[in-house]
Amino acid sequence: MRLNEIISIAGTAVLITACVTEAPAPYGALPTPAQVEWQKMETNMFVHFGPNTFTSAEWGDGTESADIFAPSDLDCRQWAATAKAAGMKGIIITAKHHDGFCLWPNPVSSHTVAQSSWKDGKGDVLAELSVACREYGLGFGVYISPWDRNDPHYGTPEYNDVFRVTLESALGSYGTVFEQWFDGACGEGPNGKRQVYDWQLFNSTVYKMQPDAIIFSNVGPGCRWVGNESGSAGRTCWGTLNVGDITPGTHIDCEILNTGDMNGERWVAAETDVSIRPGWFWRESENQRVKSLQELLKIYYESVGRNSLLLLNVPADKRGHMHEIDSTRLMEFRAAVDEIFAEDLAEGALAEADNVRGNSWRFSASNLLDDDYDSYWATDDDVLTPSVTISFDGVRRFNRVMLQEYIPLGQRVSGFSIDALGTDGTWQEIARETTIGYKRIVLVPDTEATAVRLRVTGSLACPVLNRLALYQDNVYVDMETANPAAEGDVKPADEPLLADLGEGREISGFAYTPIYKGRGGCIVTYDLFVSMDGERWEKVYGEKMFDNIVNNPIRQEVDFSEPVKARYLKLVPLRTSGDGTYGVSAFESR
Repeated sequence: MRLNEIISIAGTAVLITACVTEAPAPYGALPTPAQVEWQKMETNMFVHFGPNTFTSAEWGDGTESADIFAPSDLDCRQWAATAKAAGMKGIIITAKHHDGFCLWPNPVSSHTVAQSSWKDGKGDVLAELSVACREYGLGFGVYISPWDRNDPHYGTPEYNDVFRVTLESALGSYGTVFEQWFDGACGEGPNGKRQVYDWQLFNSTVYKMQPDAIIFSNVGPGCRWVGNESGSAGRTCWGTLNVGDITPGTHIDCEILNTGDMNGERWVAAETDVSIRPGWFWRESENQRVKSLQELLKIYYESVGRNSLLLLNVPADKRGHMHEIDSTRLMEFRAAVDEIFAEDLAEGALAEADNVRGNSWRFSASNLLDDDYDSYWATDDDVLTPSVTISFDGVRRFNRVMLQEYIPLGQRVSGFSIDALGTDGTWQEIARETTIGYKRIVLVPDTEATAVRLRVTGSLACPVLNRLALYQDNVYVDMETANPAAEGDVKPADEPLLADLGEGREISGFAYTPIYKGRGGCIVTYDLFVSMDGERWEKVYGEKMFDNIVNNPIRQEVDFSEPVKARYLKLVPLRTSGDGTYGVSAFESR
């Protein structure tokens, strides 16, 4: 037999082996194609914009005049250009917040841009933004709160149909909508009106108008809330969740939302929403409190790097622009991410695994090192704890390891370790973690190695991984910095806060700051009194609420409708989020 015949036969044998080796069967709950494409977006921009931009409120009460919404130079193209330059793939706009004000002429609302003197009642933010997003190749999404503090139907059965028409109007007039963002808020506050939401109606309306839209709520069905507003998914983060008959807005343990459920019944990946500023809407007082580059990188690693999508809020200012401070920080952030991930330090390595599915090149370890999302390393069905080693022709220095599972076949890995082969010829474990999911970026010490080994220590089915990459981050410092706001006192819920200003003077408001991350609980509703002598007290506010303080426990500033003269302030808690307690770092006049 001639040599060329032997080579031909061998090649045919390899091809036959590859063809007869079947791909792994899908495991568990699976993402839809739309959910896979959504997770590939990785980072999107949230834009909070509305009457609150002009009143500095966090939650408007619906009584504000439509004329308060008056951007002096709305420029949605500037938003889109900023998002594009920052590497974002889409923009979600607060089309209707809890105050009920609609940024488009909603035909079933009398609290919209059509009632505003802005652009003589002919303005339409959704129209301008959707056009800008298409121009810049960005996805267009809408936040529409079902809570409505303005609509007279709210709290009655009729409201659900009003909201259905609201959805049809917003989702049917502006082209493709990639995500519908539902806030689960339902009449919180002292005015007490609550609504029994018809979520089946709402979701079916979304799918009727936008069949491929990802629906966000705390429990999906498209994606879930990550359980906090600080920008951090769990170190264990499953894309699956046991939802059962839980409806959006129903209380569910935030820890479960943060981690998901192993073997969860539905694919409901986590979305991490966080603001670039302390609050969600633009306030001039927060211009110097924009998150630092280091903070944004930490958020990136703890969201995108932990199997979650990052939705970073960048609020528009009173002009209708992304503020210069925010956009500059975004450019710094994008430049840092581009620099960190510009060079895969595993490029050119030799990949070898202790098991390859069917010994087929189709599933070989070398697939971990290419850029083809749909090529992957897989093992035989009965091999759940394999290892793969990538070897270099010299020494490589790195401190970030990126891993990806091929999620169209399900999320499988429940534990893994990473080892480095040092220049002394010994292996050392440099990381031990749990889940991978769509993407996992592991922060490891600065490491010099001639080889890196991934050991899968637990998997629900045979592992299916499509990427292993190494990077060097010279920007981010892996240290928790001391935060003065972490200091404070935890007080019983029935103990008021007192402030002595030393002398009677005119004050325009006050501020309350919970302990860092809301430790000990937060004051949610309260009465506020002022006094000149500490004996006779005048009530300034009764049953007032610190809006959104449980989810976003930051400094809350309250402005009086007109200045008052006082020496003493007394804040009396009515409801707290702690177990009979609340935390306080500061209580002061303004």
